[in-house]
Amino acid sequence: MYNLLDGLRIIEASSFVASPTAGLYCAQFGAEVIRVDQIGGGPDYHRWPVTDAKDSLYWENLNRAKKSVALDLASPKGREMLQELVRATGQFITNFPADGFLSHAKLAERRADLVTVRIMGWADGAPALDYTVNNAVGYPLITGQGPEPVNHVLPAWDLLTGAYAAFAMLAAIRKREQTGIGSEVRIPLSDVAIGTAANLGGLAEVLHNNADRPRLGNAVYGLFGRDFVTKDSVRTMIVVVTHRQWANLVAALGLRSAVEAVETQEGVSFAADDGLRFEHRRGLFPLFEKAIGALSYDQMEAKLDEAGVVHSAYRTMWEAAHNPRLVGDNPIFSACSANPSGFAYPAAGALGTIPQMERSDAKPAPRNGQHSEEILSTALGLSSGEIARLIDSGTVGIAK
Repeated sequence: MYNLLDGLRIIEASSFVASPTAGLYCAQFGAEVIRVDQIGGGPDYHRWPVTDAKDSLYWENLNRAKKSVALDLASPKGREMLQELVRATGQFITNFPADGFLSHAKLAERRADLVTVRIMGWADGAPALDYTVNNAVGYPLITGQGPEPVNHVLPAWDLLTGAYAAFAMLAAIRKREQTGIGSEVRIPLSDVAIGTAANLGGLAEVLHNNADRPRLGNAVYGLFGRDFVTKDSVRTMIVVVTHRQWANLVAALGLRSAVEAVETQEGVSFAADDGLRFEHRRGLFPLFEKAIGALSYDQMEAKLDEAGVVHSAYRTMWEAAHNPRLVGDNPIFSACSANPSGFAYPAAGALGTIPQMERSDAKPAPRNGQHSEEILSTALGLSSGEIARLIDSGTVGIAK
């Protein structure tokens, strides 16, 4: 946690991954992010993974360092109070529909400088999820080896959209500071997905070749890279991204003569051409399979580390959780025992490190309605009596 955004208050009304991620990143850099949910929790409040008591580990990690206000959003009064919180604050992150009671136009009627960042499925307002957008842009059909499409478990477009939304919020605030003008930034998952594919050259590639990229399994497109198995059955990914790494890898494995034989046979030189190494991978891979297969993992690791070659054994997430380099000795993590679930485990704080500033520990997620009374008092100026009446009427919820 860093206080780069100290003094910035943001209302978040959201669920699932992308929109909460945007609020999380702002909170990790010091913004006061106030998540407003339905009393009892929104649709993602009990999403898996969960503890034995059905507390969501997913929810409490995507909502760390935030505050929680619980309202009856099915009631006109509850919706009106959320609108007033947004107007009073001036910054709003949401994945609620563009039309309806949280439309930017409606909210900005009494707050012209409002900044709204709205995460959407499709740009036309149709719903979408990471897993449906991903297959729409084609990645599952160039993943794996086929014939079936291969989905991945990482919600990449949700996470990219959340990060882009946090950036968009700060960009829109900067513009407002310069001009006094508010704005709504709409960020559809579909646009993030297809735009990223275009940024990586994917659209130009298929249009230029008039064909889709072949499915390569674990081989890396356009580079020398693939998984190999050591003598003691450790599967390791090796990727060469520079010409020096290529030369060092060949030397470390004692393959100079064998590689030169392939070069002579094919009439090429691999020394300074990533693409040629990729194109002739079928002639090269067996050489490396044999050399790596003759070494134990420890032997291979020592050779490749000395050579400066990038590699990593395949590990389970359980193993990663017990890896000191990734977790135990990593300063982004701190012990957190105040989680709503009651389960104590390492919690991630800000993912960036600022050497010139002291990092504070990661904060827990709130309980549903934990800060309702505080925020309604400070943001809307309601008296304790007014708040008590709203609680008694069921319009406002508090943590129990």
